[in-house]
Amino acid sequence: MENQIPKPLIDGDSKPFWDGINRHELWIQLCESCGKHIFYPRAICPHCFSESIKWVQSKGIGKIYSYTVVHRAFGSFHNQTPFVIAIVELDEGVRMMTRILGERSKVHIDETVKVVFEQAGDELTLPYFELI
Repeated sequence: MENQIPKPLIDGDSKPFWDGINRHELWIQLCESCGKHIFYPRAICPHCFSESIKWVQSKGIGKIYSYTVVHRAFGSFHNQTPFVIAIVELDEGVRMMTRILGERSKVHIDETVKVVFEQAGDELTLPYFELI
């Protein structure tokens, strides 16, 4: 049991995001009042506090904003080291923390990446990114 990847808590705010991930689609929110995209999922726009939020499909393209290479990990991740964790800024303007797949030596800030989907268990698909 302890070697399983921790499963995300799926609540009313995040369910459309995870439903999209299961379909291999990246969905983020858009405030209909101020026009700004939102991530992570929430009920109120953090920019203008409007409750007028809808879900839109992201292109899944962005740039690496920041990253680190994990050499020592805990729990179920210890046998996957080293791996790259990054903050990716999507073209829509939101940032999300994710893993970068591929050759670590080619990972640099401002490199362009695209979303890919990886099965992380029988019931869990995760969005990762890779260099393009």
